[in-house]
Amino acid sequence: MAKDLVNILFVGDIVGEPGLSLLETILPSLIDKHEADFVIANGENSHEGKGINRSIISRLYDLGVHVITGGNHSFAKWKVFDYMKEDGNILRPMNYPKGNPGYGFGVYDIPKMDNKIGVLNLQGRTFMQPIDDPFSTADWVIERMQDENADIIFVDFHAEATAEKLAMAWHLDGEISVFVGTHTHVPTNDARIFPNGTGYISDVGMTGSFDSVLGMDKNTSMKRFKLGTPHRYRLANGNNHLCAILAKVNLESGKCDHIEPIIYPAFNSSNL
Repeated sequence: MAKDLVNILFVGDIVGEPGLSLLETILPSLIDKHEADFVIANGENSHEGKGINRSIISRLYDLGVHVITGGNHSFAKWKVFDYMKEDGNILRPMNYPKGNPGYGFGVYDIPKMDNKIGVLNLQGRTFMQPIDDPFSTADWVIERMQDENADIIFVDFHAEATAEKLAMAWHLDGEISVFVGTHTHVPTNDARIFPNGTGYISDVGMTGSFDSVLGMDKNTSMKRFKLGTPHRYRLANGNNHLCAILAKVNLESGKCDHIEPIIYPAFNSSNL
């Protein structure tokens, strides 16, 4: 029997080995539990907190991840550049200037289905390095994806400012199926469906140590703020959580029918 809905599981920014180890422990069971048809993960912090490498890419594929998105640390590990040129399932923000390695979007077959999903990775410019306009880039890519018969379009917008994420989501409402924000590593409580059918969340959050400052050693981070001088960042470990979202998209309309955050294990909000 043909399915009416496609279940998309997206894993928020994986931060180093703590995030990877937790993912290896629970992702297969999450895929089974939510009957995920397509799995996307942001991997731009997966190698020592900055960048990604071939070994990690292989580990993520082995876990059932279909597409790996990136962000402002996508180019942090130069040894992966050649691999990025070869593998269209590894994405970096599309709106980096022409000449950078890698792919910013792709249209992929959904396993065991006759449908296609387009995935676009973009990066914001507010409080981040000035790169090409993500709005016009999105318009151009979405037209290309529609020409390639993408039934569903999913956007990972890696940005600092919530205002920029919301502006982009309103700009794309009805043109795409799901919009997720990444980069801030703090999961937001605003998952919703926009008026024209686009599922939205400002930030999915991170997968890694929350006994930390955004996944990095808290003592080092405190020194940087208190002393105002550089200190080499180190990964944190402990109190590890996975942050993800599950989106259900109607194949006929391409609109999002349901979007919900997944945090595992759930945060303890009480000491009672």
